[in-house]
Amino acid sequence: MTIGPDRTRGKGRDVEFDLESQPEIVQTIAGYALQGWELALTWLLSPAAWSQFGLLIVAYVAAVLINRRLQPLLARLLDPGENDNIIAKARRFVAQFLPLMLPLLAYALTGIGEGVVRSIFDSGAVIAFGKRVFLFLAVRALVRDIVNDPFLKLLGRYVLVPLAALYTLNLLGLAATQLEATVVPLGNLSFNLLWLLQFVVVGGVIFWLGQWSNSQSSSFIQKQEEMRPSLRQLVAKLIEFTIFAVAFLVLMNIMGINLSALAVLGGAIGVGLGFGLQKIASNFISGVILLVEGQATVGDYVELDGGESGTIVKMTARAAILETYDGRWIVVPNEDFITTRVVNYSDSGSANRYEAPFSVSYDTDINTVPAIIEAAVAKHPEVLDAPYPPDCELRGFGESGIDFAVEFWVNGIDDGPNKYTSDVLFLIWNALRDNNITIPYPHRTIEVSGELRTTSAS
Repeated sequence: MTIGPDRTRGKGRDVEFDLESQPEIVQTIAGYALQGWELALTWLLSPAAWSQFGLLIVAYVAAVLINRRLQPLLARLLDPGENDNIIAKARRFVAQFLPLMLPLLAYALTGIGEGVVRSIFDSGAVIAFGKRVFLFLAVRALVRDIVNDPFLKLLGRYVLVPLAALYTLNLLGLAATQLEATVVPLGNLSFNLLWLLQFVVVGGVIFWLGQWSNSQSSSFIQKQEEMRPSLRQLVAKLIEFTIFAVAFLVLMNIMGINLSALAVLGGAIGVGLGFGLQKIASNFISGVILLVEGQATVGDYVELDGGESGTIVKMTARAAILETYDGRWIVVPNEDFITTRVVNYSDSGSANRYEAPFSVSYDTDINTVPAIIEAAVAKHPEVLDAPYPPDCELRGFGESGIDFAVEFWVNGIDDGPNKYTSDVLFLIWNALRDNNITIPYPHRTIEVSGELRTTSAS
């Protein structure tokens, strides 16, 4: 749109604006401003416009009064209290949308008024604009007060609210036309900005839904305690892969991308896996084998041939994360669990055997020691009676005392938060002391041959 010499009348004089020498964008903005000014003058001088303004005010006041009475009642009805069942969650979900009641009520009442005005005056531009304003307020309240997810709030703030603002000003069609007309060349391909914006928004929403459904399904699977931990991990990974594969296919279909065009890309990826990504493919397959066989899973304490040891806290497609008792994380490729020897101390909760050595003096009646020690160690709350109860064994005759060791079984690893051997040694010490049994300390006998000579101080 271009504007030539324009003449506006002021107070008793003519003012002339020549915009032909200005850039096209300035002429376009001036044209829209002139149209807006003419529209405002039309509304200000029209009885139909004033009646529509009045109906807007009446609709808003009525919406405020209805909302003031209805919202507290609905809040009480939707309050689930301390319940946490499915119905309670649904009621909480609906209750969070109560802040939208006022603008939506105003929007609905304005819509009724618009129908009345159009039937009387055959015009409703003012009240239609007011209705769009109420819809914009509802969208802004939704993004500002209700949406809590960071991605959805970002999408609402920079996409949904601007779209609602353009719709309110009746510029949405014009903006879409301009975006569609702006073509970005990319080699042999080209796309317009409207398609790019749609791709980003639709793709973001679809993959957010995939992430949300994946987290919900994973949470449900992890609660199925009758399943083996490794099987739970495998099912969760399969569901995750399926969800995002379906999301990708849905996105390609919605955006009109021919999937056959991806065949070349798929072939290139296959060649890459065959040459440059061998280790990644090997680790991925090894991870699947680990999950299927269940030989090592999250929560197990393992030790590898390379010396790495720790509790498996996470298993990814490429590696397992081990957490040591000093708080360090070790990333171990899944392939190492298949190709090397792995010691699993946990094995889904099986018991482990430890022993605590000690010595008694040679003047002790050693026949009484096993019963005393076994009874003392059995009092520990974590020491098991199965597969075997505590067993005190004579190990040998040392230089300073008689050597014993007590073997005991516990669930767990004797490290980190569990110090079983330390607790058992305390029990042994107290039991020996209560029975007047001496724990020896090293003795040395020194023999001196020859005559001892003494020297007197001069």
